[in-house]
Amino acid sequence: MNDNAAMRAAKAAGGQSALARAIGCTPQAIQRMCATGRVPAERVIPIEKASGIPRHELRPDLYPLAA
Repeated sequence: MNDNAAMRAAKAAGGQSALARAIGCTPQAIQRMCATGRVPAERVIPIEKASGIPRHELRPDLYPLAA
């Protein structure tokens, strides 16, 4: 299974259900993010705060690394 940033965030937060509780969404929404590797823009900052996974890893299209 591919280890994308959403999956790493869920693991860091203690699991998909724990991450869902931490950011105030459903576990199904987290499962979808893990399955697709796509994090909605409005969830990036809360997930970063809950998991410690940097925003540039969650959505590099919105938060590119500064050169």
